[in-house]
Amino acid sequence: MRKSRAKKRVLLPDPKFNNKKITQFVNNLMLDGKKSVAFTVFYDALDIVDQKIEEENCVDVWQKAVDNITPGVEVRSRRIGGATFQIPQPIRDDRKVSMAVKWMIAYARKRNEKTMAQRLAGEIMAAYKEEGASFKKKEDTHRMAEANKAFSHFRF
Repeated sequence: MRKSRAKKRVLLPDPKFNNKKITQFVNNLMLDGKKSVAFTVFYDALDIVDQKIEEENCVDVWQKAVDNITPGVEVRSRRIGGATFQIPQPIRDDRKVSMAVKWMIAYARKRNEKTMAQRLAGEIMAAYKEEGASFKKKEDTHRMAEANKAFSHFRF
């Protein structure tokens, strides 16, 4: 256990859209400390989204996609009397967004398009339309919590 809680780092907003959530997303997208490459990939993905979905702003589409895959509850394992139970619990707000961002990036990396920008754009558009792998992950998480609702009285 830590002696004290870790301090939250202050994120600077991204240069193009002046949005802190985009910076958080790019920080999770980044590999090997290459932030400028990650920003390029993200902005290229938003350009692709903007071409495909013309009726709305690309940042709004991305924001709605993240909101669509943000989970509300999760199951945590807890050992009680020799048995391990999956106990459904609500999620803190910052963890909700973090999970959604990580799921979107992970499933975008597993897609079959040629470049990472195209993969990310495909995953953003799928999440916007409430389909795709990251949305399915959210649904599975909620379904698991619903199935284990009987153990919610063990909540800690």
